[in-house]
Amino acid sequence: MAKVHVKKGDLVQVLWGVDKGRTGRVLEVRPRESRVIVDGINIIKRHTRPTRQNPQGGVVEQPGPIHTSKVALVCPSCDKPTRAKRERSEEGALRRVCRRCGKSID
Repeated sequence: MAKVHVKKGDLVQVLWGVDKGRTGRVLEVRPRESRVIVDGINIIKRHTRPTRQNPQGGVVEQPGPIHTSKVALVCPSCDKPTRAKRERSEEGALRRVCRRCGKSID
C-alpha cells in the first residue's frame, strides 16, 4: 500500500490521458489501490436495471477511479500544480507545504 499524496477535498490536475489538463476535487481516496476518484474526471457510463430506489433504471454517468500518479496537487495559494513536501509544525504535527511557493496546503 503506497502513501497517497492527496486527500479528500483537494483540488488536483490530471497529468495524462483523455482528461489531461482538467482540474477537479477529490471525492474519494483508495490508498490500497493507489487510486483516487475526482469529480468530473474519467466519467464512466453504468447501465442499471430498475430497482425500488431507481424505478426508471437506465444509463448512469459517474466518475471512475484514476491512478494517483496521474494527478498533481494544485496549490491553493499559487494556483499551479505542484508537489507537496511534508514538514513538522511547531506543535509537532505533519503538514503539507507547496514546493513552488513554500506556503502551507493544509
